[in-house]
Amino acid sequence: MKSHKKLTTASGRPYVENENSQSIGPRGPLLLQDYILHENMAHFNRERIPERVVHAKGSGAFGTFTVTHDITKYTKAKIFSEIGKETKLLMRFSTVGGEKGSADTERDPRGFAMKYYTEDGNWDLVGNNTPVFFVKDPKKFGDFIHTQKRDPYTNLKSPTMMWDFWSLNPESLHQVLILMSDRGTPYGYRHMHGFGSHTYSMINANNERVYVKFHFITAQGIKNFTNEEAAQMKAHDMDFSQRDLFENIDAGNFPKWNLKIQVMTEVEADSQDYYFNPFDLTKVWPHGDFPLIDVGVLELNQNPHNYFQDIEQVAFAPAHVVDGIGYSPDKMLQGRLLSYPDAQRYRLGANYEQIPVNRCPFATNNYQRDGKMRVDGNGGQNPNYFPNSFDDIEVDQTYKEPALAVHSHIADWYDRNCEGENDHYSQPGRLFQIMTPEQQQNTINNIVGAMSGIEGPKRLEIINRQLCHWYRADGNLGMGISKGLGVEVDMTKCVG
Repeated sequence: MKSHKKLTTASGRPYVENENSQSIGPRGPLLLQDYILHENMAHFNRERIPERVVHAKGSGAFGTFTVTHDITKYTKAKIFSEIGKETKLLMRFSTVGGEKGSADTERDPRGFAMKYYTEDGNWDLVGNNTPVFFVKDPKKFGDFIHTQKRDPYTNLKSPTMMWDFWSLNPESLHQVLILMSDRGTPYGYRHMHGFGSHTYSMINANNERVYVKFHFITAQGIKNFTNEEAAQMKAHDMDFSQRDLFENIDAGNFPKWNLKIQVMTEVEADSQDYYFNPFDLTKVWPHGDFPLIDVGVLELNQNPHNYFQDIEQVAFAPAHVVDGIGYSPDKMLQGRLLSYPDAQRYRLGANYEQIPVNRCPFATNNYQRDGKMRVDGNGGQNPNYFPNSFDDIEVDQTYKEPALAVHSHIADWYDRNCEGENDHYSQPGRLFQIMTPEQQQNTINNIVGAMSGIEGPKRLEIINRQLCHWYRADGNLGMGISKGLGVEVDMTKCVG
């Protein structure tokens, strides 16, 4: 005989009246003592946690990562310890600049974040569907994001704000060109590549370090919307990417990505002869110099049972690495090591890593205590300080990382004109040149459409400044945009 669950309050008290409030007579005022009414309304008022400042709207699923190639000469990370090893993971995709109710097909980079549940702790790899970013220094990050949000005066999205910032920061050009191509409107999440974007390090069993870039190549093939198709889908289905991912996984059509890495030795990274800074997030490592190396396959094969529980509450932070994977001098990565965990503490609380989706499935031992929503026993009667004479928690010296060499004794604020750091045009130019004629024309049309929204008394100044950047990257690119805008650029201002 099937048993029926009782309707109860959050404290476990069974109750009957869930549809009618207690009142004085059928038309009388309500009674203060109707606690069920209070509990339901009070909880309803608190259902929404603060949305993410960036990456607010997203989709996600659980899956597995399987090692297919041996890279143990580069890393001792247990996730890569043997061919055939499987590790459970959760993955979240997102748009970057839009609010939670925005459309999935907006022209925007896409977040590509993963949480691997390894026996040495959770490894969070946080990236985008682009290998580069708009800025190279974290001090600019907040200002950049402000330009992608709403104008404080009009409360509207502002092309003028965006292009003003980009035209004043030529380091953005590489990412802007990618964004303005059809890659800026991917056909859902299954048909796009993903990148760790930042430079990380790997450390092997001999404590030797190399620097790496992570690439996730879609097995479904690249597929993008044109600008017109993206606009049509936005009108038809605001949640296209969420629906496409969910329905395909539900139907057993599990999406896959092939993980590949690029490897750079410390000697190569330290060489002053290489023509750009390998830790600059606005640059890619050329595949001819640093070829892709096969690692494994990522598969998404399980939709979350509850979206809020597993996707809205998942908290990623690039600070969460595991033994055998480390950081690098990448300035944007260094800034995010602080900002990401801090954002999660604000959004979810100091104990956000105890939420089931964020909890390490293996043993964790530390001396953090108390705080809101502490639900793991809070260390019981064990000491809350270290070192102590009472518990048996030890420091395992085998997990000690090798020292990171620092090649300067001068601390300073280095500006964008620092020698060797100001070539913002070569890589965007080469990217445009390898596009097909159709892709080039689509990109030009998208840029013209986006820059046509620049308004106000500084309009021509901003347009001319940005046109100079396009011309410096590629003459045909600059000419096509200039013609499309009907603005003849003042080339005398493009010197330098």
